[in-house]
Amino acid sequence: MAARARKTPAPADAAPAPAAEAQDAAARPARKRPYVLESQIGFLIRKAHQRHLSIFAAHMPESLTAQQFAVMAKLNEVGPASQNSLGRQAAMDNSTINGVVVRLVERGLVEKVPAPEDRRMHLVQLTAEGRRTIGRVLPMASEITRMTLAPLSRTEQATLVRLLKRLG
Repeated sequence: MAARARKTPAPADAAPAPAAEAQDAAARPARKRPYVLESQIGFLIRKAHQRHLSIFAAHMPESLTAQQFAVMAKLNEVGPASQNSLGRQAAMDNSTINGVVVRLVERGLVEKVPAPEDRRMHLVQLTAEGRRTIGRVLPMASEITRMTLAPLSRTEQATLVRLLKRLG
C-alpha cells in the first residue's frame, strides 16, 4: 500500500496562501466610507453648473437665459426643427422646451411655421431678429465657456469635456 503524503502545518510566521487571503477578505465586512456630499459627482456637477450659470447671467447680452440661448444656438446650427426634436437636441424635457419656445416667440426671436412636407406639423425657426441676435451673442458665448473653464489647464479642459461627453 502506498504511503499517503501528510501535510505539514505551515510555520506560524508564514504568509497565508493567496486564495485563503482572498476568502478572509471576502468574509470581513467592508469598511463603509462616510457619505460626504461634497465628494459626490451630482453635487460637484451641480456646483460647476452653478458657476457656469453665474458667469453666463453676468455676461450674456440680450437678456437671454442659458436655455433660451441653447435653443437659439441649436436652431442656428441645424435650422428649423420640430419642437420635440429641438427639445431632445437641446437636452430639455417637453414642458421646458415648450416654455422656452413660448418666451422666444413672445420676444420675436423664433417663430413656428408649418412643415413643408407635413402641413399639420409645425417647425420652430429663428426669425430675422433671432438670426441677428444669435450672431451678436455667439462670440460672448465662447468667452463664457472660456471663463467657466479658466481655472483648468488646457489639458484639463479637454479632459473634462471629453469625460462629460462620455457621461452624457
